[in-house]
Amino acid sequence: MIERLAIIGVGLIGGSLARALRAAGAVGEVVGCGRALPNLERAVELGVIDRFDQDPAAAVAGADMVFLAVPLGAMRDVLASTRASLGPDAVVTDGGSVKGSVVADVTAVCGQMPPWFVPGHPIAGTERSGVDASFADLYRNRRVILTPVAETDPAAVERVEWMWRICGAEVSRMSVAHHDEVLAATSHLPHMLAFGLVDALARMDETEEIFRYAAGGFRDFTRIASSNPVMWRDICIANRESLSAMLARFGVELTDLAQAIRFGDGQYLLEVFERAKAARDRHLEG
Repeated sequence: MIERLAIIGVGLIGGSLARALRAAGAVGEVVGCGRALPNLERAVELGVIDRFDQDPAAAVAGADMVFLAVPLGAMRDVLASTRASLGPDAVVTDGGSVKGSVVADVTAVCGQMPPWFVPGHPIAGTERSGVDASFADLYRNRRVILTPVAETDPAAVERVEWMWRICGAEVSRMSVAHHDEVLAATSHLPHMLAFGLVDALARMDETEEIFRYAAGGFRDFTRIASSNPVMWRDICIANRESLSAMLARFGVELTDLAQAIRFGDGQYLLEVFERAKAARDRHLEG
């Protein structure tokens, strides 16, 4: 049981965690914190949180579990403002999409990685944001990755893992560096492709006609381009080494495809399409 949960950033991710824990009867009081007062007031109205405080230090006081659901660019400031107010038994975890930058920020603020901080990343979300977008089943049957380091207290890791399992998530562990490489390929690259495609089409002379006749496939593929621009700017900068390498690799693939199309190499195209279909059917269907 979590006696008092403090959520810094009561949006889709933080709000859904609160809703899931409430639905499971696994949390007592939930305290929210954020910059947008109307969003916090709405969170109380919806019953997502019990009360709020816009001062992060006050919000985490007395909490035995703290969840940081803020953009990566804000992580260091939040850590600096809350560190001194944490109780002796508090466990802190986060939902950041790039673990290397989070570990660097925690280390910079604390001087070393403290045993009470458990880096984590729920692999879940939608293109919507704000507490109104949150729902209790967001994490059900979704993956959560924890990336503890050598200094992390095993008991703190177990507590955070328990929290996510109560929400219905499948929890796994991996190293910080491996996490950032994997997410660059499976999450960050697809978002870059969606953002890049929509932006390129939006700057064409026939923009209105292009979007007017956009079919279901286009809408499905580009849905994630409606995601929070600030959050994704921060992710790109934080994971720039792994993401830039993945973009360069994919650029080679696109160049090869363009050349095959230009020269009418049907055999090459068929092989690519068959490999892609087989891989997706094997790993992502069912």
